[in-house]
Amino acid sequence: MRLQIRLLLFSLLFINLSLSAQITERERPKEWNQLVKGARFIDRFLPMQGKVLSADTWGVKGVIPRYIDNGIEDRIWSYWGGNVKKGEDGKFHLFVCGWLEASPKGHAEWPNSFVFNAVSDNRTGPFKVRNMIGKGHNPEVYQLKDGRYVLYVIDGCYVTDDLNGKWEYGKFEFNARDRRIIEGLSNLSFAQREDGSYLMVCRGGGIWISQDGLSEYSQLTDKRVYPDVDGRFEDPVIWRDNVQYHMVVNDWLGRIAFYLRSKDGVNWVTDPGEAYTPGIAIHEDGRVEDWFKFERLKVYQDEYGRAVQANFAVIDTLKPQDKPFDNHSSKNISIPLNSGLLLTILDEKPITATTKTIRLKVKAEKGFNPQTDMDMSSLRFGASEEVNYGRGSKVLKTESDGDDLIITFDGKGNGITKDEFAPKLIGKYKNGKMLYGYARLPYVDYIEPILSACAPAFIVSGKGLTGRIEVQNFGQVASHKASVKIEYKKEGKLISVASAAVPVLKPYEKIELQFSCKNGFEKGEKYDFMVTIYSGKKVLSTFNLTLSPLQ
Repeated sequence: MRLQIRLLLFSLLFINLSLSAQITERERPKEWNQLVKGARFIDRFLPMQGKVLSADTWGVKGVIPRYIDNGIEDRIWSYWGGNVKKGEDGKFHLFVCGWLEASPKGHAEWPNSFVFNAVSDNRTGPFKVRNMIGKGHNPEVYQLKDGRYVLYVIDGCYVTDDLNGKWEYGKFEFNARDRRIIEGLSNLSFAQREDGSYLMVCRGGGIWISQDGLSEYSQLTDKRVYPDVDGRFEDPVIWRDNVQYHMVVNDWLGRIAFYLRSKDGVNWVTDPGEAYTPGIAIHEDGRVEDWFKFERLKVYQDEYGRAVQANFAVIDTLKPQDKPFDNHSSKNISIPLNSGLLLTILDEKPITATTKTIRLKVKAEKGFNPQTDMDMSSLRFGASEEVNYGRGSKVLKTESDGDDLIITFDGKGNGITKDEFAPKLIGKYKNGKMLYGYARLPYVDYIEPILSACAPAFIVSGKGLTGRIEVQNFGQVASHKASVKIEYKKEGKLISVASAAVPVLKPYEKIELQFSCKNGFEKGEKYDFMVTIYSGKKVLSTFNLTLSPLQ
């Protein structure tokens, strides 16, 4: 009896230790309590869809009954990750990974995952495996400008001309450009830019760019772009719509995700509130599929680039508790998203605090009539920092424009500054449900040059101390004349080392610049350098690094 009690206590202790190793409570900022409906990304999740509600499946009590025809699941494989792509065959293809549920290591078998092409007649499922592509984990599929498909997996990729055809395995090439690779190159996510090039974010939050999406990816950032909070970040997902870039990144330890936005995909702002947490898998009748963890978010986009569906890898228990031949496993689920409204600002002049009125056109869409469906008294428009907290500009009047609607807002309280790139609308439909949308500012350049420098190299010669530095334009348009300045920090002050003029550079063009400077360095000594690129007084980019000029 004593032995049984000891074994029970040991088992409970192991479970508690495992739980504490995978969960911690993150304190939310107090101001989040003031956010209105529509401020948080989590507010965009809609009820799950499915037709087969069943308890005849695996899982803990909290996930039974559930829609077993939503996403993909069976008793043979444990599925994980994956995103949906609509093929030329009219089918929806879910590229998902998995391992045999009966594997001796249980969930720990994930490093030996296989990648599957699973298909469905609709984007929520049920998905059925059509073929196995090969080994790989955490897949994400995207299409190149030339029509080929790339299927990323950790430490490699597959390429094909046909989603149903043969996939060829290969490797990406990465150029860190003298920067530290943040937390390694895994869990990558990709977004296509307007010219067909690709932006990529790695697990650690570094931003990379490839001119065609398959050739060399070059790193631009020297630190993570994630929110400046204590988080164990992974699973970033990035996408671009007709207004801006979006990113969601998950703090796996805190089981809370964050939502970020960007004009260019390089410089990001974090919106307040949770992007997602456990408890978002809700049915129309209020029933909750209480999955223990939601990870590997991917989004399905409509023709405007808007995210209209989220796909998650979910598991019903602690990962170490998922053993072979047990009642636990994992699957991929689909959750619809509120895509937001299509908005156009009609004013051409910059909007400021003194702007009297703002005219906004709301586009009609299938199933949505802006002239009859919106509660006008609930609408607020302006900077996210205002409308997310219930403030912002109020409606003055409306007028019809064909099927669309033009709303004139009182400019008072709009909160739009010179740094704003995507003002926001929040409100309600007449049925009480939340509406929101973002709009571009007509006077803002959304495609600009992106100049970035590598580390300077110093050379001692008979002419004294000289050097060279490479600068490249990763933007989609030609740059203007600029300058690069090299400095180092000493006793809290910046000491100027050298500067050079940067000529006009075409998209993706690079140049090696020469410079000369005074030899004030100690041999073998390390210095904290900052390389800054300016256009006039405007800072275009900075790069911080530590190096020894004199070896």
